[in-house]
Amino acid sequence: MTASRPRASRGFILTALLLLLVVFLLVLVGGGMYVLKLDSTVREKFEGKRWAIPARVYARPLELYAGAPLSMADVQDELRILNYRQQDPAATGSWQEKGSELLVHTRGFAFGDGVESPQVLRLRFAGNSLTDVASTLQSDRGVVRLEPLVIGGIYPKQNEDRVLMQLKDAPPHLVEALLATEDRAFYSHHGISLRGIARAVWVNATAGGLHQGGSTLTQQLVKNFYLSNERTLSRKLNEAAMALLLELHYSKNEILETYLNEVALGQSGDRSVNGFGLASQFYFGQPISELDLAQVSLLVGMVQGPSFYNPRRNPARALKRRNLVIDNLLVEKKITAEQAAAAKQKPLGVIAKPTAATTVYPAFIDLVRRQLHTEYKEEDLSSEGLRIFTTLDPRVQNAADAAFNGTMARLKKSSPKRLANLQGAALVSNPENGELLAIIGGNGDFTGYNRALDAQRQIGSLVKPAVYLTALESGRYTLASPLDDGPVSLQTQGGQLWEPKNDDGESHGIVPLFVALSRSYNQATIRMGMEVGVPNVIATLKNLGVTQTINAYPSLMLGAVNMSPLDVLSMFQVYASGGFRTPPRSIREVVDAKGKPLKRYGLAVQQSVDPASVYLVNYALQQTMRAGTAASAYNTLPADLVMAGKTGTTNDLRDAWFAGYTGNYLAVVWVGNDDNRATGLFGATGALPIWVDTMKRLHPVSLVQVQPENVQWQWMDQASGKLSAETCSGSIYLPLRNDTIPQEAVACAEGGVPAVLDKVFHRVIDWF
Repeated sequence: MTASRPRASRGFILTALLLLLVVFLLVLVGGGMYVLKLDSTVREKFEGKRWAIPARVYARPLELYAGAPLSMADVQDELRILNYRQQDPAATGSWQEKGSELLVHTRGFAFGDGVESPQVLRLRFAGNSLTDVASTLQSDRGVVRLEPLVIGGIYPKQNEDRVLMQLKDAPPHLVEALLATEDRAFYSHHGISLRGIARAVWVNATAGGLHQGGSTLTQQLVKNFYLSNERTLSRKLNEAAMALLLELHYSKNEILETYLNEVALGQSGDRSVNGFGLASQFYFGQPISELDLAQVSLLVGMVQGPSFYNPRRNPARALKRRNLVIDNLLVEKKITAEQAAAAKQKPLGVIAKPTAATTVYPAFIDLVRRQLHTEYKEEDLSSEGLRIFTTLDPRVQNAADAAFNGTMARLKKSSPKRLANLQGAALVSNPENGELLAIIGGNGDFTGYNRALDAQRQIGSLVKPAVYLTALESGRYTLASPLDDGPVSLQTQGGQLWEPKNDDGESHGIVPLFVALSRSYNQATIRMGMEVGVPNVIATLKNLGVTQTINAYPSLMLGAVNMSPLDVLSMFQVYASGGFRTPPRSIREVVDAKGKPLKRYGLAVQQSVDPASVYLVNYALQQTMRAGTAASAYNTLPADLVMAGKTGTTNDLRDAWFAGYTGNYLAVVWVGNDDNRATGLFGATGALPIWVDTMKRLHPVSLVQVQPENVQWQWMDQASGKLSAETCSGSIYLPLRNDTIPQEAVACAEGGVPAVLDKVFHRVIDWF
């Protein structure tokens, strides 16, 4: 009995040891497998597609060339929009004014059709013209493009935004400041640093604040790149293991560059601002390469807490943190005491309204997104780093915004109760090529409902040019044709009597056609429209690009058709371009992340109506501005500026419209209530003031229409529509199509010297 106990004891111990060995081996194997899994995770993401890069949307680049219609103030405005600094132009992104000249050091930009290199420009001006462009770089093109403004993006589902940068692009002191503040032993440790943890605890305890972090940059990268923010032991153990693995496989510079692009440095709405490249633009409006010591130190200081040290919300706290980073550099002897003192004297210098990481012009971006979604997958738009170059002109958009907001505020103030919820929309385009320069989708913050695109409203008198165009194309009418503006009544299909009135409640008797259009007489328009036929008017509207279903009712002549402001712009583009349909477009080109063009959106032009008849309509629409319903425009705009336009007002004053154009701008404005309640505003009192104020802020040039060969000018009698002479009473000089010139003349002109001279003059003109 006594001899068996030692044997049993030894057997138990042996069994226990074997069991412990098995457990140890299992733990070792399991741990090894877990480490292999972590290793696979580390390598897979780091070597694959690290980030979903959003599509970046750009405005048009400003083109500088001799003869460009740009004043010095225009170029200065553009430079301010791009956040160029007004100083000695020794560095990129700076400019200086010298008398009638500007010296500009451009940043350069990689366009789809080539790279615009940084260069110093000397720009000379005379009035509203750029007369000479000299550059430090030779060019055969004669045109220099400034970099385009980023106006928005199409973002990935994880709501992160970043602008990738390479380590070589880092400005002086960025890496030094980061390491001095976050990880001084970065280049000597292997992912984790026990000494660094101990030092951070000591520094923070003795200094009474958070001056240094305990985690290495590699650990911070692992936490942001792979793990969640939960505060658990298992997460910290994973972080340490993955940091060691990351350092095992990749170089310090690869890790550092990834960190520079990954670290979160702010928030823009529901999107995080990641990386120093985007943060530089978000806070300073400058590329990362242009930042100075003070700016770099501010961004580095925000690493520990982007919200806590937000310079826009907590400027005093951010300033203190920035100066601490500067002190860290001084302690590490990376800067001199003089540099540190100078940097601390600088203000934070943060821009009030960032453009990067935000959607600056949401209504315009909405149109761009809609077009792109018909051609590209959502994943490609939000993750492949595409670059979309648009037609938006920031100076035009800003002018339209200021005019719209100011006028809407004034209108609301004039009648707070009736106009409390007044809304509106506006668009501006280039009448020559259809490029959209500005879009306003509503009054107030953009909520997603884009009234410029989606608000289908009756257009009122904006339809009248199409009615008169139909009449002039028929060959039965001229601008001088007498029309009856007396009372008119029509029986509707329901048997009811329809008796439309003029806006002023008066009848004006017999009036020339061009007067009826320029003064927007309803009664004359209805009577003439019924004579040319409703189906023919509908056909004209289709030729003008109207795609909506149009009911063949007489009320069509007064605008009983629903269109959006964009639809109206498309229709008036045909008038402004002399009869050629050029669909409005918002995108010029799409380029992939490597700069390869994917698609160019070229100019599409189609002649859709008779240029000669459009030439006549344009004359009448110019008279609308001179002596018709829009004559008040000349109270503000220069008397020698040639413009054409049309006011529009719907039943019960529910909608106020104006569509007008100069030689370089076509703009459409709508004002009304979303619930269709009456506003009490006419086109001339609600919409026209916004249009006029917009043009006042720009540099409109006179409308110059090319006269078709089959059009000639004649002296006409306004009362009868017959030929007349300059010396005859009631005569007016009007353009007519050759095939519609009357054969009869008034008595004053028959055989008289003025009439003979007039005929001889026109025969000579025709002969040439």
